Amino acid sequence: MDASIAGILALDGLTSGAIYALVALALVLVFAVTRVVFIPQGEFVAFGALTMALLQGGQLPGTVWLLLLMAGLAAVLDALQARREAWPLARWARHALRTLALPLTACAATLLLAPGKPPLLVQALLTLALVAPMGPLVYRLAYRPLADAGTLVLLIVSVGVHFALTGLGLLFFGAEGFRNAAFWDERFTLGPLTLTGQTMIIMLASLVLIAALFLFFDRTLWGKALRATSVNRTGARLMGISGDGAGSLSFLMAAFIGALSGLLIGPTTTVFYDSGFLIGLKGFVAAVFAGLTSFPLALAGALGVGLIESFGSFWASAFKEVIVFTAILPVLLWRSFVDKHHEEH
Repeated sequence: MDASIAGILALDGLTSGAIYALVALALVLVFAVTRVVFIPQGEFVAFGALTMALLQGGQLPGTVWLLLLMAGLAAVLDALQARREAWPLARWARHALRTLALPLTACAATLLLAPGKPPLLVQALLTLALVAPMGPLVYRLAYRPLADAGTLVLLIVSVGVHFALTGLGLLFFGAEGFRNAAFWDERFTLGPLTLTGQTMIIMLASLVLIAALFLFFDRTLWGKALRATSVNRTGARLMGISGDGAGSLSFLMAAFIGALSGLLIGPTTTVFYDSGFLIGLKGFVAAVFAGLTSFPLALAGALGVGLIESFGSFWASAFKEVIVFTAILPVLLWRSFVDKHHEEH
């Protein structure tokens, strides 16, 4: 291997690592706030890429029907809870409006605009508007009733949610894979390296989102509320911070990050309905490097995973996935010695 090949591999690794970093940040965010190891994070990535692909083809994406189904189930659960707890009509109406407003608006806009093949930016915004609301709906349907359950129970629920979303993805998107058109087709030569416009967009979008997350948690009231919930859920609740609200917001952000990751990765690889699992698993490896607690360490771990995958594919392409997932073993061994263990009751 010479310096030019090493540079090309490093660029590919950093590009992949930028995507894994977004997934890892979402996993750390959800776990910190809700104690949920959110295995289905990769499904949002796949849904984002597939939704964008169908919009680019002038078709109505299955995300519309999936979102309507989830919103309808959540509304039914709210109605049953309102009847059981004898809510006033005004309170039930507020909950119904909060549950249905964004999904119905996004679906209506997509039904109106999708057949006419709107500009690429509009397609991207429609994709984000369709996939992001799925996050709070998943939390409402699967996790909120078990918010006080143990971590192991929440992990088992995550496995179930993953299989459910994968099956629904097959139902609403089909088994065919899609590869999206690039947002920017330019190419730039830098010595032995060739930078594509899509690679630059991936890097820039990842940096912008990471900076936005830092400002959100450091400067905004909602961000500080999420930080307080991640530090001490009981204390945050005593200070008037809603645990359900924090959970819904963290899942909304995770779904948005997943959809954005799907938009970025769609032009670089063919995405199938079940492609998100492997992407999410690599993001999980990066999050484990950070102990599921630190955003900077998750970012560093994701870049490391991307580089390991890239160089591993050069030396032993048939075993590149094995190499990536084996790298987690020494990290787990090290953390078993240095991290404090608390027995869960």
